[in-house]
Amino acid sequence: MNVERSELLAGIGHDALWALIEGRHGDPFSILGPHESGGMTIVRVYLPGAEGVDLIEAASGRVVTPFSIAHPSGLFAAAMGSRMPYRLRITWPDGEQITEDPYSFGLLLGELDLHLISEGTHYSLSRTLGAVEMSVDDVAGVRFAVWAPNARRVSVVGDFNAWDGRRNPMRLRQSAGVWELFMPRLAPGERYKFEIIDPHGNCLPQKADPVARASEAAPSTASIVASSTRFRWTDDNWMKGRSREQRLEGPISVYEVHAGSWLRENGGRSLDWAELSQRLVPYVREMGFTHIELLPIMEHPFGGSWGYQPLGLFAPTGRYGTPEDLAYFIDRCHGAGIGVILDWVPAHFPTDVWGLARFDGTALYEHEDPREGFHRDWNTLIYNLGRNEVKGFLIASALEWLERYHIDGLRVDAVASMLYRDYSRNEGEWIPNQYGGRENLEAVEFFKHLNSIVHERCPHAMTIAEESTAWPGVTKPPEEGGLGFDIKWNMGWMHDSLSYIEKDPVYRSYHHGTMTFGMIYAYSERFILPISHDEVVYGKGSLLGKMPGDEWQKFANLRSYLAFMWGHPGKKLMFMGGEIAQPGEWNHDASIAWDVLDRPAHAGIQRLVKDLNGFYAEEPALQFGDFHPEGFEWAAADDAVNSVLGMLRYAENRASSVLAVSNFTPVPRYGYRIGVPQDGVWIERMTTDAREYGGSGLVNGAVSSEPVPAHGRPHSLSLTLPPLATIFLKSP
Repeated sequence: MNVERSELLAGIGHDALWALIEGRHGDPFSILGPHESGGMTIVRVYLPGAEGVDLIEAASGRVVTPFSIAHPSGLFAAAMGSRMPYRLRITWPDGEQITEDPYSFGLLLGELDLHLISEGTHYSLSRTLGAVEMSVDDVAGVRFAVWAPNARRVSVVGDFNAWDGRRNPMRLRQSAGVWELFMPRLAPGERYKFEIIDPHGNCLPQKADPVARASEAAPSTASIVASSTRFRWTDDNWMKGRSREQRLEGPISVYEVHAGSWLRENGGRSLDWAELSQRLVPYVREMGFTHIELLPIMEHPFGGSWGYQPLGLFAPTGRYGTPEDLAYFIDRCHGAGIGVILDWVPAHFPTDVWGLARFDGTALYEHEDPREGFHRDWNTLIYNLGRNEVKGFLIASALEWLERYHIDGLRVDAVASMLYRDYSRNEGEWIPNQYGGRENLEAVEFFKHLNSIVHERCPHAMTIAEESTAWPGVTKPPEEGGLGFDIKWNMGWMHDSLSYIEKDPVYRSYHHGTMTFGMIYAYSERFILPISHDEVVYGKGSLLGKMPGDEWQKFANLRSYLAFMWGHPGKKLMFMGGEIAQPGEWNHDASIAWDVLDRPAHAGIQRLVKDLNGFYAEEPALQFGDFHPEGFEWAAADDAVNSVLGMLRYAENRASSVLAVSNFTPVPRYGYRIGVPQDGVWIERMTTDAREYGGSGLVNGAVSSEPVPAHGRPHSLSLTLPPLATIFLKSP
């Protein structure tokens, strides 16, 4: 059909045409794609660099008409008598491409989706925003969508369009500030980003997709179209097993892992998820840990942040394989009876220009005012939790890991930094809340909402707070005024107990209260006792390195301390390497020093941790008192002179009892009398002084109680307390 150039450009003003050509037109669909004009259908495409374009009938494949050059910059136009399904045959300098026209498709996202995004209650964002593999009008491709309400123009760019932001500008859905475009014939594996023109007309550095489900491994920064094919899980029995509350009442012993440095092959290569499935999972099962906690595996640009500065809250890092590889690893964990906890970071994000920082040219995800929006400690930006879309983004991220990847729990990092507006700030460097206080009311509501939604939608999953202050009610339900977490890290216990055990035994009697103080508040929250990665870096020394004395005493101190921890109320967490008494600090660029297991003292620590986990798992008396005060009593708390501590642990209804006694001096104590609640023979179940652990071999065996009052009880035991040791005895 012969049509004049003026007809092909009918209705397009000079300014609009130049805006399209210069890549700053905010409504490309008003020019591109099919348009009715004068009884004809005019089709326009903008393909800079193309040598020619033909319009093809979709059904038959026949050429209907060649496109005319409507503008030498790459705007082509053609006319057909009546609208019909069509395709484009594009001739490029290096070949030919046949595809559907992205601008021939109608609106993509529904009004309900847009409403929920604006409201901050769209909890399936990865199925709505980002890159979603799908079919539209029976055409396979990828729907791209991104929230950028203040942008003048947003384009999707990638290998498929030579990273040219002029070729595929997107359509703005005004009600939600979301830009969308369907790109036909794209498939999973494609690299892409978004090119954004800010409100002032500046072209920003190309941005990675905030909701990408896959990303290039650092130092590359492109997002990757992830497959929508569901992973074939085999963990139904695990997921439908015990409820969250049942699991919380049972033994929880967590092995904290940095996936990249747990084990490295020759040459320093980290294991991938498949290899970790074969090596890490059997090891954790053999050691008796109930859970693996992974330092953040969300995509992060700087490996030295250990994942704590993430920019891909929906994307597993590409360092260890594909998203499917991660799912396989988790499936193997569940098959081995091991839960998986992920560290998750909603507190802050790095300032990399290709990330979330001033995403559309404005402070979109962060606060505009640095007194609210900038973390000086970490040189990062703080999420604006007063914005619905940001709250929804973070909650959707949490649910992504729990629902898509069957994660059993999220450990929320840096909660204290979110709860206090003056966190790590001096007077005048922070903005009070509406009542003039220091509490971050938006963060409080965010945590309540997060935990309520997680527990409603993911009844299998627990949430864990790393909260280092005395904020009340962290683990109380929101309806009771709490934040709604299931467990809180007991940072106070960790710091106090490590401070005590680092001291020379001759001085410990002066700090005895440091080891008993934790029980004053032990039941104010539901606690886990963490010996975490933060305690073995930055010059703090390894666990073994913290211990005083000669070599034998160092190992004995460590054995006694670990057993005291397993006897103390609270769930357990140990960072990798602690279980083998690694001599040096953790180095994220190197492997754990597995070769030390050739030495009996190190192998003894490993065996002790394994046996402690086994005893904890089989003994209800070591579990019930974790959260219930009636499950604990001090057997001896006031013997500062001898640095002896005794704890009585009870099963529910006192069905059984365990006595744990620690001697934190290098002096053996014979005939040490300690009161017990029951008459009869008490059996020594474990002693850290056993020769198989590297001890001297002082044992008690079976000890009969005597009707001699002690510690306010009518019966007592006369015990041998080995030097620098903890012993466990079980009641009749």
